[in-house]
Amino acid sequence: MHRYKTFNGPMSTTTAQQKVTTGTAIKTMLQLATPATRQIQLISWGYTLDAAPSSAGQIELIQTDVAATVTAHVAAGVQPVDPNAPASLLSLGTSATGYTATAEGTTTASRTFDARLIPTTAGATDLSYSYQFMPDERPIIAISKFLRVRCTFGGAVNMTCFVCWDE
Repeated sequence: MHRYKTFNGPMSTTTAQQKVTTGTAIKTMLQLATPATRQIQLISWGYTLDAAPSSAGQIELIQTDVAATVTAHVAAGVQPVDPNAPASLLSLGTSATGYTATAEGTTTASRTFDARLIPTTAGATDLSYSYQFMPDERPIIAISKFLRVRCTFGGAVNMTCFVCWDE
């Protein structure tokens, strides 16, 4: 088994990790697509907002049966934690693993693994969150499914998020 981590932006090289606007409606910030041959087990996930939103919102970690249309990650953006590990087997593409959705698709079945309500007052909640699943509670994303970090805000803020998993 190998461990991987990815963020909602291209792999940072000469610049800092990219932050992405949440927009003002439901938006998938990061999506992982399992291939037909492999499931994944979640290890951790998290996010950072650069400000409190102007209206309350929610950030959720869910599995869906339908892909959002995203900016496709490239293989280098899906990073192994161990530098000697092989490349991830996640499916890459605009309807697979990527970030910053432009269309959500029509989900008919989902499973929620975590959800955070975000109030409008800075200091009422931490603007950063990181959660590591206990070994016995680690969700498994089935083959040919999609894991999404999704948010719903009435007022846009910038967000950086990540997911860490085992294949």
